[in-house]
Amino acid sequence: MKQVKIQIPSLVENIRVVESFIDNSKDAFHIEDDIYGNIMVAVTEAVNNAIRHGNKFDKDKNVYLSLYADQTKVRFEVEDEGQGFDYTNLIDPTAPENLENPGGRGIFLIRHLADEVEFHKDGRNVQLTFLLPAPSTDSDSAVNGAEVHSH
Repeated sequence: MKQVKIQIPSLVENIRVVESFIDNSKDAFHIEDDIYGNIMVAVTEAVNNAIRHGNKFDKDKNVYLSLYADQTKVRFEVEDEGQGFDYTNLIDPTAPENLENPGGRGIFLIRHLADEVEFHKDGRNVQLTFLLPAPSTDSDSAVNGAEVHSH
């Protein structure tokens, strides 16, 4: 499993660094466009949460972004130096009473976009896993596309 790590000070403008990191990983790990879009939105949202809610915009605190990849999946790990939060008791942003609420959509969105989302270290660490489609080979498509005729 390949691994890449970066750390960024908690400044919103550093989201650009995260976008470049994801761009580079797209090429390095041959991530398809549809999955890439999900990764870009979910991971930047997780980093944004870490900067905003975890580290409270404290530029002396860092956000750590790690990427682990193999043939079947890529996993991004975002960790902040904040207090953590109760990730088991989040409001549902789709509930009628919360629809007007500007906040509370980030984690809901992340859970929708990633194949697996796990929280660790009291919510200071979030792991987003994206499954990669199996590389198709010519022999597979020939078998799957073949019609069977019995006489």
